[in-house]
Amino acid sequence: MNPCNSLELPASLERLEALATPKGAARLLRWACERFSPRIILTSSFQTQSLPLLHLVSRLCPQLPVLFIDTGFHFEETLAFRDRVAAALGLNLVVVRPAMEHRQFIARYGEDVPYRDPDLCCRLNKVEPMQRALVGVEAWIAGVRRDQTSYRRHLRVVACHAGSVVRIHPMLNWTAAEVEAYRRRYALPAHPLYALGYRSIGCKPCTRPSLVANPRAGRWDGRREECGLHLALEEVEEER
Repeated sequence: MNPCNSLELPASLERLEALATPKGAARLLRWACERFSPRIILTSSFQTQSLPLLHLVSRLCPQLPVLFIDTGFHFEETLAFRDRVAAALGLNLVVVRPAMEHRQFIARYGEDVPYRDPDLCCRLNKVEPMQRALVGVEAWIAGVRRDQTSYRRHLRVVACHAGSVVRIHPMLNWTAAEVEAYRRRYALPAHPLYALGYRSIGCKPCTRPSLVANPRAGRWDGRREECGLHLALEEVEEER
């Protein structure tokens, strides 16, 4: 059965929006885990901004699979930070990898493929591995926020991904200041590259420090804002 067709939401439209805030995120996360377990996953890039949601998971549903897509292009600092955070919070970390091994990918497409054809690189190393990981999954929790990109600004708190997987966004209405306040309140660590001016950290070839207002400007040299992982979302009609 398609979970998008029989979805019972935990609140009305107005109240559901309020749940995707620092005060309501725990309730939304608890509902998602209770409603969809064990066919539910969370994805995380293990950046500084990921810590509040990962911390909530560790407190409310520590058995939830936390998927990290290892593209083969990540900073060594990201991989070390991922392992450190997962161990400290007791997360159920699941590493997802592309079908093509990294050295084989480079041999076939060239070392410059992240610069020459970022769409291809992201599709083969991020999007397709995620599509395989979603087989048999009913719900996907993601830590995206409206203030990150123009596309995410129009997302719903609950949506359908590709018409068959329910997406839940507990941090959708958080601000960068609220993320930082939560991190400091619970003494959560920061990604080691954060202090060097990296505000949005993805694959090494496509990430630069950014001092402008939009931190995503440091990704793909400002040529794009999305890798494609969070696209193909459809609206869900909330209960009135």
